[in-house]
This record gives sequence, C-alpha cells and structure tokens, in this order.
Amino acid sequence: MKTIWLKTNYMSMNKKTLPNFLRGLLMLLPLLILFEACNKPKSKTGAELTKITGNKLYKDLDADVLSDKFKAALSKRGKSMSNPKFTQEIYKQADYQPVLISKFLPNSGLMKAAKKISAAKEHGLSAENFQAAKFNAAVDKIYSKTEVNTLDKAYDAVIDLELVASGAITDYAAAMQYGMVSPRKIFAQFYTKVLRPDSISFKKPYQTSNITTFLDSIQPSAEAYKMLQTALSQNITAPGHTAEETRRIIEVNMERLRWHTAEQEDKYVWVNIPAFELQVIEKQKPVLSMKVCVGEGRNKGQATSLTEYDENDLKKDRAFNRETPQLKSMIHSVQVNPVWNIPESIASNEIAKYAAQDRYYLSNKNIDVYYKGKKVEDTETIDWSAPDAGKTYTFKQQPGADNSLGKIKFLFNNQSSVYLHDTPAKAAFNLAVRAVSHGCVRVENPLELARVLFGPGDKFNKIKEGMQSKDPKAEDIALPKKVAVYLSYFTCWKDSTSGKLMFANDIYGQDAVLYTHLNKA
Repeated sequence: MKTIWLKTNYMSMNKKTLPNFLRGLLMLLPLLILFEACNKPKSKTGAELTKITGNKLYKDLDADVLSDKFKAALSKRGKSMSNPKFTQEIYKQADYQPVLISKFLPNSGLMKAAKKISAAKEHGLSAENFQAAKFNAAVDKIYSKTEVNTLDKAYDAVIDLELVASGAITDYAAAMQYGMVSPRKIFAQFYTKVLRPDSISFKKPYQTSNITTFLDSIQPSAEAYKMLQTALSQNITAPGHTAEETRRIIEVNMERLRWHTAEQEDKYVWVNIPAFELQVIEKQKPVLSMKVCVGEGRNKGQATSLTEYDENDLKKDRAFNRETPQLKSMIHSVQVNPVWNIPESIASNEIAKYAAQDRYYLSNKNIDVYYKGKKVEDTETIDWSAPDAGKTYTFKQQPGADNSLGKIKFLFNNQSSVYLHDTPAKAAFNLAVRAVSHGCVRVENPLELARVLFGPGDKFNKIKEGMQSKDPKAEDIALPKKVAVYLSYFTCWKDSTSGKLMFANDIYGQDAVLYTHLNKA
C-alpha cells in the first residue's frame, strides 16, 4: 500500500483558509482511493490463469488475499496431508502463493501428471491412494467458466488445485521411489536398511522444471520390475493359484522391488528364502546356484490362499521364532570345522530334553556342557528333567562329523546370530519344502561357495584341506575381500538364469501381511 504525504504548514493556517483546505482534501480523497485500488498487488498466477483458461475472473485475484486464504486452507487441511511439516515449509518460502500451478499448468504439466497418477494400477497400486479423482476434477474445474463464476470460487479453485496436486504428486513420487510402506515398521525380522523419503526428495517435484519428465524419471526401471508389470497387465495365473491370488502376489512383490536398499555390489550372495535357493551374482549374472534350507515358518501347510491378515491390529508382524530374517550384511570370514554355540532356545526345547531321555546323547553328539563358563566333566550328575536345565547350562558342540554346522560356516555380522553353513543332514535338500532349520541357512555345496568367494589360492586350499581332515580343529579364515550377502523374501521374481517369471509359496505368510498393509496405506 502506498501513502501520499501532503506537505503543509498546519500551524500557519488561519480559520479562513481551513475550510478551503478541507474542501480541497475532500476533493482529493476519491483520487487517493482510486490510486490505492490501482496499486493493490495483483496475483501473477491470476494473470497467467486468465491467459490459459480465458476466464477473466482470475485476473482480479489479489496476491495478499490469495496468500491469506491459502494459508488458512493449508492450516485446515494440514493434518490430512502425508507431510504437513514439509508442505508448510515449501509454501511459507513461496509466501503462500501457488507453486505447482504457476510452473506446470501453462505447459499442461499438471494435466499430464494427473493422467499418469490415474494409471497407478500399472504399478499394482490404487490410484485413489493418491487422490487421482480429486486431482483430475480440480484440473477440470480450473478451466470451467460455469463452475468458476465468482471471484470467491476463483480463489477456491486455485487453492484446491494447488493443494490436491501437491499431495498427489508428492505421495506418488514417494511411493514410486521408496514404496508405499516401510518394511522395517511392519516386519519384526526385517533388518535390511532401506532408503526412505526425506526433505530433499520431498522438495524435488517443486524444484523441477518439467513435472512430466520428473515423474517419468522416477518410475522403477529394473528389468525384474518391468517383467512383473507386464505379468500384471496380462492377468496371468500362477501354478496352484487363482487369477486374483496371482494379482496379489505380483502386487506385493512389486512393492518389495520399490524398497530401495543400498546399491548392490558387483559381487554378492543372494538368498531367496521362499525359493530355498542361493545364488552368487557377479556383474549382474549368476556364477553359482544351489539349494538351501531355511528357517521353519508359521505357514507349514503351504497354504495357497492369500487371505486378509490381521493379528489383533498389531503395528508390527509377529514372526515365528524360527524364521530366517531378512537382512543385508558382509561375509567377512569362514570357520572351518566350526564349534556350534547352541542357542538357549534350542538348548531348552531340544538338547536338555534329549539328554533327559538318553544318557549317552551328549557324548554321542560331541556336546560339551558348561556351568558359569566352566566345563562340566560329569554330565550324568545333572538333573536334565529340571525345567530350567536348558537355561542353567550352556552347550557347545565340538567339530566333528555330527556337528550340526557341518564342516564350515560363513560368518557375517547380524543381530539374529544367523549364518550360512554346511550340514550333515544332506537328505533335507531333497525335500520340496526346505523350511526346516532354526533360522540359519544350510547350503547344499559349501565347498563350491567357498571356492567362488575366496577364489583359487592358498586360503581356499587351506579350507579344502581342513574340511577333509580326519582330526578336525576349528580355524577361522578371513576373506581377502568382504562379500555382501542378502537374505531376501520374494514369492515372485525374474529368474536370472532363464529369464522366466518364477513363483514360490508364501512360507512365512508375509505376502498376506504386506497385502493387508498396502490396502491400509
């Protein structure tokens, strides 16, 4: 607002001149009011909208009024938005003026964005997760002279489109880049670090010069993801499943592929738990594949039906205690002829009970018993029928033919105390359903795995000799270079050898859990 100061010597005016002065001031007042009105700040967005839509009402939008109305609307709607804090910051910096409309409506960018978001089903997602219908309606309304026929309605149309577009675009961008849900919030044994949205990623749609190009750039581009997209569009049916079950399986696995972990290395070990398979991937190609046995899960019956899962509305899924966890770590060494430090759960539920039934069980299995760190020389003095025997004592199985870890274990840091290891129980690899362990991963051909990880040379020769020794002694051998290991869970994936789409049963019931959370997102 501009103010005119009239310079005059009021004290020198006499009574005769005062009325004339007032009359002159009254004559100037209409001109001052007109001057004031002409200098009210017009909205740049309004002027642009007039050109685009042909609706002259927009040219009368006042920037200050729009700012006040926008601020009030943002405060009212904030609680229903996914990221109210970040949204508030964006528009505060823009003085509560439209950002997306100003940048992207002139080149039809918002119209194209609304269309792309409406096609979210191509990604196995509901378009209504991103207010697609409201977004399209708001775009149509901004062009409608019949709906926008008063100045108040013009303000409302602009504010509504900006806020709906803001929520739809940022939510869609987050889903495409990071997934709809955070796996670490819903799965109790998911330890793989995944990238999540932050303030930097949130601001990118507002900062880009072309919203269409930006939305195209964030589409998942991996071949495995595209293969699932194609399968989804073709309505294929997986063996042993209905078309509806297959659709759900594909959708949850597309979500898993949207969870961005750290960039995968040139060489890594990949275990797919439901497939009971291990592969060593080098430069994106498998150089070794073998069967594995994984932890026992809750879905023992291998149910094919993906029913709604709701465990008393728990915020986090309750895993069966023998399930193999999902994680990413680095294999740093192996132990040839390993000693098995038997976990307390196994000691209580199995070892103590077997010892109570068979006085020779411990010696036959080469298991030593310790009390407060000291070895118990005469285990027959122990009352194994006592309910706390498995907790009172600790157990170590020494190297040998009966050692449950076989001839070698592959070590990597993790909070679940799991590892890859050999096993004397080779018959389990002939089973179709190999969810039989206590959580660790038994590998079918551990010597071959060691060969691929270590390469030829003295260290591998030492491993080979140690595994073949008739007098086994535990020995740790460090890898020359650490190798990443991923314990993953995919029930539908692109096979890296054949290139075909593969399916596996949901042995831990995690598809059902994830599908429920996707529907509630």
